[in-house]
Amino acid sequence: MIERRPSEDDDALQVPRALGTRGRFVVDATWGTVQPLVLAPGVQTVGELELIEHVERGLPLVDTRLAEFDAEGTIPTARRIPHEQIVARIAELNRDVPTILFCNGPQCTATPDAIEALLGAGYPAELLRWYRGGMHDWVTLGYPVESSG
Repeated sequence: MIERRPSEDDDALQVPRALGTRGRFVVDATWGTVQPLVLAPGVQTVGELELIEHVERGLPLVDTRLAEFDAEGTIPTARRIPHEQIVARIAELNRDVPTILFCNGPQCTATPDAIEALLGAGYPAELLRWYRGGMHDWVTLGYPVESSG
């Protein structure tokens, strides 16, 4: 098993921060546990281009991160439903169209936990999409971020 060094900084950089040099970022990759590419049968994993097309079609996007991440912003058009509230707020999800959920990135467990909870509550897997790259990949690729407050 590959082990990561423990973080020396209590304020782990879960979302990359740009350095002064264009195209260079700093991120603490020692937090979390890398998640599998496929979360559950029927749940599709998507990348940036699929997410962009989804949003351009006016389809729902859900940020499952906790409120403490509000200051870091979110992907434009995303609605915040923290993962621990997802089942209680299940009625806010549209069962007529697919919804993409995301969190901080490949090692974040917020969206995998949310999807597991939704599936356990009987939500149809074929309506769930997971943007595994999350804010980590979105920011690193230079895509826009908007205030989530």
